[in-house]
Amino acid sequence: MDVRLTSEQRQLRDAAAKLADDLGPGSVAGLDDEHRLARLERTVAATGWRALRTDGASGVEVAIVAEEFGRGLVDVAFLGPVLADDLRGHCGGADDRRWTIAVGDRAVDARGSEGALLVAGEQILAAPLGATLPGADLTRRTAVVAEERRHIGELAAEEATRWHALAVTATTADLLGAARGAQDLAVEYAKIREQYGRAIGSYQAVAHLLAENRALIEGAISVLRHAAWAVDELAPARALQAARIAKVYTARAARTVCETSIQVHGGIGNTWECLAHVYLRRALVSTELFPARLEEIDLGLS
Repeated sequence: MDVRLTSEQRQLRDAAAKLADDLGPGSVAGLDDEHRLARLERTVAATGWRALRTDGASGVEVAIVAEEFGRGLVDVAFLGPVLADDLRGHCGGADDRRWTIAVGDRAVDARGSEGALLVAGEQILAAPLGATLPGADLTRRTAVVAEERRHIGELAAEEATRWHALAVTATTADLLGAARGAQDLAVEYAKIREQYGRAIGSYQAVAHLLAENRALIEGAISVLRHAAWAVDELAPARALQAARIAKVYTARAARTVCETSIQVHGGIGNTWECLAHVYLRRALVSTELFPARLEEIDLGLS
């Protein structure tokens, strides 16, 4: 395995990062800016990134975009549609409507979607969407999935496992992005917030917390890169195991990093106006999308 990104993958990462930086919310108040949301939706639609798998992109490339979108709190749908796009190749009855993914009776990342695809064993089902539901994640929309469901495709057992590996990996990438964004937020605040005439980042109590978080993020980068590569390069069962290991590690790391970011912000970190809680909310929700448990892996992680 070569962990280095190709020149095309680096360009994709840079383009996704620039889009997130330019059109992401930037503040809690920005989440309600409908003009910004409309521009962001048009721009993401124009990139074609929601159809990455149809275009032959690898798991690495899906993870690259998901990570940068998580870092920038991109609040239009991407994860749901890109996972649905991977399924549509196995669906004879899926039309050109905008699809997202459903887990159980809820459609995730449903902003702008007209229907949801569900994987039930080796069957692919389609269902219309119902009412929007309130959720902890302020950047993504959840909706009810109607009880009316129709069978539109089949997956072989290995295909279903490989798709599950992609889903776990993509949500892991989103977690890593949220952790990076929360870390950047805390580092920038530590540079400008002063106590006793000095920036708080100059004090060891703060500097050590941020350094430990950086180490957690570097570990998450390593396990995610392997899982993203494994989606297309290893046998499905091994790819799913790699994805689960990455998810378990990254979920714990992301929660720690996001909570530490709130702590570094001090009193303001517990206010609605501080963006740190938006990262934590996104991380907690991504942890429970296609969750991985220690019992599912046999490497004795703790």
